[in-house]
Amino acid sequence: MTRFRKRTLSNLALANELQLSPAELTTLAKKSFQNFMITGLEYSKLAEEKHIDRLAIIENPEVAENIVKQGKSIIFFGGHQANWEVLFLAITQRMPGVAIGRPLKNKTLYNWVIKMREQYGGKIISPNHAIKEGLRALKKGLFLGIVGDQGMPNSGYSSPFLGRRAFTSSMPALLAYRTGCPIIVTTIKRVDTQYRIHYSDPIWPQQEQLFENEIDRMMRQTLSILEKSIKEIPEQWLWQHNRWKQKTDRHVKITYRQEAILLILPENCQPFYPHLKMLRTLYPLAFITVMLPVSCTDFPTEMEMEPIYYTDMSECFILDFRFKLLFNFTNNINLTKHFKRLSVFHAFSMPDPEQVNFEVILNNKHKKEVNSG
Repeated sequence: MTRFRKRTLSNLALANELQLSPAELTTLAKKSFQNFMITGLEYSKLAEEKHIDRLAIIENPEVAENIVKQGKSIIFFGGHQANWEVLFLAITQRMPGVAIGRPLKNKTLYNWVIKMREQYGGKIISPNHAIKEGLRALKKGLFLGIVGDQGMPNSGYSSPFLGRRAFTSSMPALLAYRTGCPIIVTTIKRVDTQYRIHYSDPIWPQQEQLFENEIDRMMRQTLSILEKSIKEIPEQWLWQHNRWKQKTDRHVKITYRQEAILLILPENCQPFYPHLKMLRTLYPLAFITVMLPVSCTDFPTEMEMEPIYYTDMSECFILDFRFKLLFNFTNNINLTKHFKRLSVFHAFSMPDPEQVNFEVILNNKHKKEVNSG
C-alpha cells in the first residue's frame, strides 16, 4: 500500500507538535495501520451487534442527557479515532439523531454500511444537503453528528492543528450559531476489547457576539479538544488521510496537488530563483522547503519557503518524511532515490534552469503517466 504508507509517514512528520524521531515515526505509522485494519475487520461485527453497549461505554452520558432535558438539540463533533463508527451507534442507542456521511463509490457496499449505521434508528444524510438537513434535524430536537477532522481546503476556514495550518469545515460552529445548540466533542479510544467514549463540556454559541469571531472561537475550541485527545493516543487516529491538504492552483493536475514540497538547489542556485515565483503561484499555500548551499545568502525570503542550508551535498540525505513532491535541480540522482524511498510520491529532476517551466513539466509528466498506464 505504497500510496497510503507514504501519506501516513508524511502526515506524521507534518504534525509538528508530536516531535517524533524517525524511529518513533515509523513505529507509530505501523501501529496506525494496525488500528485501521482492526477498524475494517470490525465492520462485520458491528453489523451483527444488537447490544452496542457491550462494546462501547459512554463515560459521562449525563453531559448530553442534561442538555436534552433542557429541550435543546446537540451537535456532536467527532474525528476518525479508534473505530469512529461506534460513536454514532452508541449515541443513537440512547437518543434519536442524524449524521453526515460521504457515500462510497461501491453502491452495494455503501448500502450495507448504511444499514449497519442506521440499525439503532439513526439516519445518515448526504454532505450535499448537510446544512439544510442538519438544520431541519436540530429544529426537530434530533442530534446532528459530524466527523469533521478531514482536510477541506475549499472551506475557506483554517486554524493550527497539531502545530500546522489545516483547513476544516466550519459547519459545526455555523449551525451552532444559527440554532443556539451547543457543540459536544466526542472522543473515543479502544481499550482492550471495548471502546471508551467521552463527552467534552458543551461549547455554547454566544449569539450576541460577531458571527465571524464566534465561528473562529467555537471551531478553535472544538478542534483543540480533539487535538488533545489525538496526542494522547496518536496511533488510534486515521493518519492515512490528507489532514493538511492545501488549496492549489486549478492548472495543477490532481495527481500533483501535494501540500509538502521539497526543492534541492545546486551550488549555482541563483539562476533558479526567478522560477520559484511561478512555483509559489501554482502552490500558494503549500509547505515548501528549499535545500541550498550556505553560499546562497541572497535567497529570497518573501515567498515564504523554509530554507535548509548545506555545506556539502551529502548533508542533504536526511531522514525527513514530510515531503510528497520533489524538484531536484541538481545532477545527483541519488537524492531523488533517497526521498522517494521515504515519502515522496513524484519527483522531477531539472538540473538546467532553462528547462524549468513548472506548468509544462507538471502537465507533460501527467500525460506521459496516463499514456503509459
